[in-house]
Amino acid sequence: MEAFSTNKKIILWILILVGVYVLSDFLIYVGINSTYKDIQRLDQNSQVVVYQADATYVNGRIRGMIKDIRNIQGKYLKIELYTKRDVLIGKSYVEIENKDNTETQPFEVLFRANDVAYYKIDSVNEKELGGELEILPKEWTRGEVLLATALTFLIFW
Repeated sequence: MEAFSTNKKIILWILILVGVYVLSDFLIYVGINSTYKDIQRLDQNSQVVVYQADATYVNGRIRGMIKDIRNIQGKYLKIELYTKRDVLIGKSYVEIENKDNTETQPFEVLFRANDVAYYKIDSVNEKELGGELEILPKEWTRGEVLLATALTFLIFW
């Protein structure tokens, strides 16, 4: 009878740990994403569709799709970031790839800049020297986060 009680306790602890993990994952996701505010677009470039453009006070992200890339292959998208007072904070470039048989290309820019309120997107032939923003590394996938968490637990154990 004691073995059955021990198994119940182990299952209960596993369920508690899974519940705490799910709750903390949800709260972290909501907490981080609630700090992002939408930023406005200044241009009317119909070739570039942006489906996410938001920023916190210190960093931000712009994600979208470039349509009909056959006409602009080998060029760059220049993304300029501005404050509320129209001060240019910096710029970032996305290379438009040379692809056969495709008409669209997704892009993602994760940047570190303070107080971004607006952005403008243009296509240019080449990068300008200087003034390019510090690009943040890509966001981790769920598997990478779990692996890093497991390794952290192993280090402290």
